[in-house]
Amino acid sequence: MDVIGLLPQFGSLTYTIAAFILALSVIVAVHEYGHYIVGRWSGIKADVFSLGFGPVLFSKFDKHGTKWQFALLPFGGYVKFKGDANAASANTTDTVSDLSPAERRQTMQGAPLWARTATVAAGPVFNFILSVIVFGAVMMADGKTAEPLIVKSLKPLPVQGVTLQPGDQIITVADITLPAFDDREAFEAFSDSLPEAPLLDYLVNRDGAEQMVKGPHPWPPLAEQLAPRSAAYSVDMRPGDVITAIDGTPIHAFSQLKDVVEGSDGRVLQMNIWREGETLDFALAPRRLDEPQPEGGFKTHWRIGISGGFAFDAATEPLGPLAAISGGAEQTYRVVSGSLSGLYHMITGAISSCNMSGPIGIAQVSGAMASQGVSSFVWFIAVLSAAVGLLNLLPVPILDGGHLMFYAYEAVFKKPPSDKALRIAMTVGLTLVLSLMVFAITNDLFCP
Repeated sequence: MDVIGLLPQFGSLTYTIAAFILALSVIVAVHEYGHYIVGRWSGIKADVFSLGFGPVLFSKFDKHGTKWQFALLPFGGYVKFKGDANAASANTTDTVSDLSPAERRQTMQGAPLWARTATVAAGPVFNFILSVIVFGAVMMADGKTAEPLIVKSLKPLPVQGVTLQPGDQIITVADITLPAFDDREAFEAFSDSLPEAPLLDYLVNRDGAEQMVKGPHPWPPLAEQLAPRSAAYSVDMRPGDVITAIDGTPIHAFSQLKDVVEGSDGRVLQMNIWREGETLDFALAPRRLDEPQPEGGFKTHWRIGISGGFAFDAATEPLGPLAAISGGAEQTYRVVSGSLSGLYHMITGAISSCNMSGPIGIAQVSGAMASQGVSSFVWFIAVLSAAVGLLNLLPVPILDGGHLMFYAYEAVFKKPPSDKALRIAMTVGLTLVLSLMVFAITNDLFCP
């Protein structure tokens, strides 16, 4: 098997690994800092804060006595609290038995239940906070589409006779009145009503006067963005490509492309692509994809892995901080709820287990998103951070959720589980996590 061939074709293996390490390092640093800072606020002392494992490359002690270090292997990190026997934050009676009551209070084992619970929960919570902030920041940077809709710039398209210009305020397209941009249902109905033609009549307000001009279909068969590991990505399609024909039949609207792909049943499609004035030919087979539905659950579609966009960039206006944070929180919730739904449907067999990716797949996506621009890569970090926060909250021993489960037991029964029960639970948890990792890597290697 050509494992290297599984990596993205946009660049080198080094670039892919670098993007993966950067994304992972940011997420791990935020996660572990959550544990560290809330532990410190709760009176628990941290001996070591490490990014990476293995031999230490650089270290420095702060005024609180914590050793901050960078280690050679950059695939994770940890906080070693006072009294912990190792980097996994395991503690035993032997490690704290000789400490004074005041010193024991500074350990995880000797801290009150509320302090331990807050410290453990802080890691995933900080991951969710990171997601909300990053999603919100990207939304603020992009702004929101201004009303009324004004053309900011036209995208390169293989359409002749366009007289639509930047600065035009669009009133109607093909005699259909443009609805409010934030009215999703009305905008979808508007899109569905448009003729599937390369050139349409636009009524615009230009320099204070209404006039009729010619413009491209608002939603041309344009690849605005490519999904990593998709059929389009695997044949080296690129953002900005315009599909002009499929199997010899010209297409002029993204809806036509969508209809052909969804009705293909996975057969190979012959596509003519326009790219910066050149005509290219691609053959690709759509792939089955399980997509979450707004009402819950999943539906299987055939997809080639491109998302469309407007034929032009619209003028934007600033998005306020409160609206951005609200949008970031909503997006984080969608990632978490979609992940939970996907996990449930994989367990029940409703969707393919190939929807679960391992480190190779995540590395592929990291590199692919980095290749499509800083904004795409930063957005991916936010998605991955939310997923990591959720994963760590699963009630599996050795994960944060497992520790919280033990603390819940302690809160109910007024005593922690026995050492024997903890050892058994940790062994079971470790086995589950390792099995899941092997399963995910197998998916990376063998799933289409």
